[in-house]
Amino acid sequence: QVQVVESGGGLVQPGGSLRLSCAGSTSLSPYTMAWYRQPPGKAREFFARITPDGSGTSADSVKGRFTISRDNAKNTIYMQMNDLKPEDTGVYYCYAWDIGGPWGQGTQVTVSS
Repeated sequence: QVQVVESGGGLVQPGGSLRLSCAGSTSLSPYTMAWYRQPPGKAREFFARITPDGSGTSADSVKGRFTISRDNAKNTIYMQMNDLKPEDTGVYYCYAWDIGGPWGQGTQVTVSS
């Protein structure tokens, strides 16, 4: 069963950027992969996904600021996050959409001045 490990989170000021990575224990190329996030005290929410051929979609809340991509040769999914806002704070997870997970441990993103 595929396992995923997220990395790249941290503390950033409003307007800053981060790039998150999601590394698979095995090939992720057959799967549509998604990113979710869980703001403090709130439920986990979907905000972007990418098909095996690289077609991405995203929620309106991040459209124009966040870009999902993948490198199938490296078994890795990326999330480039620009113009970060305090409301982007949360734990970020990647997820194999087609096979229902599993969830990784997540990576914390904190946007604060």
